[in-house]
Amino acid sequence: MKLSNSQLKFIKSLHLRKFRQKYHNFIVEGTKIAQEVLSGNELEVEGIYALPEWVDANSGILVGRNDALTVIAPEELKKISLLSTPNQVLLVVKEPSIQFDANAVGQGLSLYLEDIRDPGNLGTILRIADWFGIPWVFCSPESVELFNPKVIQASMGAFLRVKCMPIEFSELRQALPDLAVYGTVLDGAPVFEADLEERAVIVIGNESRGISDTLQPFLNHRISIPKGKTGGAESLNAAVAAGIICAVFRDFTGG
Repeated sequence: MKLSNSQLKFIKSLHLRKFRQKYHNFIVEGTKIAQEVLSGNELEVEGIYALPEWVDANSGILVGRNDALTVIAPEELKKISLLSTPNQVLLVVKEPSIQFDANAVGQGLSLYLEDIRDPGNLGTILRIADWFGIPWVFCSPESVELFNPKVIQASMGAFLRVKCMPIEFSELRQALPDLAVYGTVLDGAPVFEADLEERAVIVIGNESRGISDTLQPFLNHRISIPKGKTGGAESLNAAVAAGIICAVFRDFTGG
């Protein structure tokens, strides 16, 4: 089956945020992530665009999905792919509706990302949260969009298991006024020596500016990752910092 002009135009429109938001659809690319999406029933898959060999190799997870399937040639996949080297399959998926659950969030550890702009960072932080069993990651409305294809790609499937949603921090704080708030700042107390609570939210600031003056008053605890005696780097990448902080929290709190 050949890719129609209308399909081509629609899929390429999803490369842009305004059309993802208009149609409430996003793109998933790559064999492994596509297999995860199709093997589960969490997301509604509206289109499957795949090479013949991929279809033959994955017939088991395509049962009942013939209406969504379009078998295409490599040159057609290249036209709709966002990857420099297209894989074998591209999915068009409906955005899930994520409902904030204050009771669930208040039971453990979550992350709040303020103005994270790099999609690779957001995707990697989702992967970190998934690794450490952190079920909620919140983003300021100014942060990069969850359904940016580069975020989805970098998350390596973590977006399927970690609930991620935009929310103003003031709203989150209002819903959970007793939750401990830890902020990663350069002048904070070393995280290895800090009193860490299991029920908390960790705030990770913007890649270049850190945590804003607006959010500073919300911080109950100011923590930092101590630099080595001969360390020369000015700062750590946001995702790297998040990984270290989450590892320390999980180790100290036994989560």
